[in-house]
Amino acid sequence: MISASGIELRAGARILIENASFRVAKGDRIGLVGRNGAGKTTLTKVLAGEGMPAAGTVTRSGEVGYLPQDPRTGDLDVLARDRVLSARGLDVLIRKMRENEQRIANGKGSTRDKAMKQYERQETEFLTKGGYAAEAEAATIAAALNLPDRVLGQPLHTLSGGQRRRIELARILFSDADTLLLDEPTNHLDADSIVWLRDYLKSYRGGFIVISHDVDLVDTVVNKVFYLDANRSAIDIYNMSWRLYQQQREADEKRRKRERANAEKKAAALNAQADKMRAKATKTVAAQNMARRAEKLLSGLDAVRQSDKVAKLRFPQPAPCGKTPLTAEGLSKSYGSLEIFTDVDLAIDKGSRVVILGLNGAGKTTLLRLLAGAEQPDTGSVVPGHGLKLGYYAQEHETLDPDRTVLENMRSAAPDMDLVEVRKVLGSFLFSGDDADKPAGVLSGGEKTRLALATLVVSSANVLLLDEPTNNLDPASREEILGALRTYTGAVVLVTHDEGAVEALQPERIILLPDGVEDLWGADYADLVTLA
Repeated sequence: MISASGIELRAGARILIENASFRVAKGDRIGLVGRNGAGKTTLTKVLAGEGMPAAGTVTRSGEVGYLPQDPRTGDLDVLARDRVLSARGLDVLIRKMRENEQRIANGKGSTRDKAMKQYERQETEFLTKGGYAAEAEAATIAAALNLPDRVLGQPLHTLSGGQRRRIELARILFSDADTLLLDEPTNHLDADSIVWLRDYLKSYRGGFIVISHDVDLVDTVVNKVFYLDANRSAIDIYNMSWRLYQQQREADEKRRKRERANAEKKAAALNAQADKMRAKATKTVAAQNMARRAEKLLSGLDAVRQSDKVAKLRFPQPAPCGKTPLTAEGLSKSYGSLEIFTDVDLAIDKGSRVVILGLNGAGKTTLLRLLAGAEQPDTGSVVPGHGLKLGYYAQEHETLDPDRTVLENMRSAAPDMDLVEVRKVLGSFLFSGDDADKPAGVLSGGEKTRLALATLVVSSANVLLLDEPTNNLDPASREEILGALRTYTGAVVLVTHDEGAVEALQPERIILLPDGVEDLWGADYADLVTLA
């Protein structure tokens, strides 16, 4: 259904993948893995037809459904239900049918007759595309992703970032595409929805490629693994399950090291013998032949995989501040007729550690945006205390300017830091050379996460507002963030679905939305983290 032949992918001057060929056929359930920045997101964009390879060709047959990390939802005034139904073109048909129903009810004569004929044609097309059963199917998929009818009836602009992403996932799954390309589909899903998605993918009749840092998901659903080796710019294809892949990859690396060690030993002996023979004019040709044999031995070897680089992350030494650097009083927020929360009070003391809990759509992201000044409350106020320096990590990366380069985004975050020091910090976050000159808009989700975290590191913030900071990160990078959370001495207000992040933070208090109830942290609240 998708065939790639001799493709090469680049990020600026850096080669991500070189001369790769593979197929995605019906029944292939492929896990695409590799460290952040290896090219996973770039590859899925090219396979979806939203980007071009630097060399080689990609051919597609059948419908392709693509869920990017940062979905573009188009017109935000569209109802969420219509956005899902648009995957099969049903939204337009339903709207036209409703319009003609009105004309039939209110019209007369030729106007009414014309509306009836149009309605009959439209209903026939509607039924051909699955009709009312398809509407019910869309509603079932949405409900499984914790998108009840109440949410489906709202315009997209009233929904949280997590809800909008789940609407896009529901749309892709409803599309009935032959091939799915899913980039981090479990982001913003609660525990029950993740279990449902695993079962759905396990029984999917077409083929798919999934990028996910949810080990349980890939362990359960994939029957092939594509490993993007960033050090070798190659794709290693394993026609096996996730667990067998892990064992086989380890065995492959041991074999490569063993073969290289043996070849290097033989090549060294041949070169030493060649050096001795060069001393005699009669044996010059034989010496050259031996040197060529040594070179051939080494050139035929697979490169040994180097350890993947990991961003080195430590949150900043907080700037001095007063006893309570951040306070909020009587905060309320609504979007149109949809009330998110009302009359929320909170006080963030110096060095305190707070987790905001609540089900999806309860207003967790909205509260952080109000505290950060990214949005204004309908009522109430946010009051900065003495010496407040805020650092805000937004789950949708809104704090980054997509049109400015990586380096320019960093200079904006730390205008007083000299260029050499800025580049040094970027290098520790794996942005070196030409990578620093890429526009932030072309970065993968994991790279945007690293850049947003890098801007926090140079901020000297004494209050960090963190909204899902471990999303899109490989396991090694996630561990770096958890380590940084453990050692940071400033105040933290955290929104997360990641139990490990809460454990690392060791919170003192929780704020439960939408009611704004404040309580001391206890083990009883741990179950709410993944349910949120």
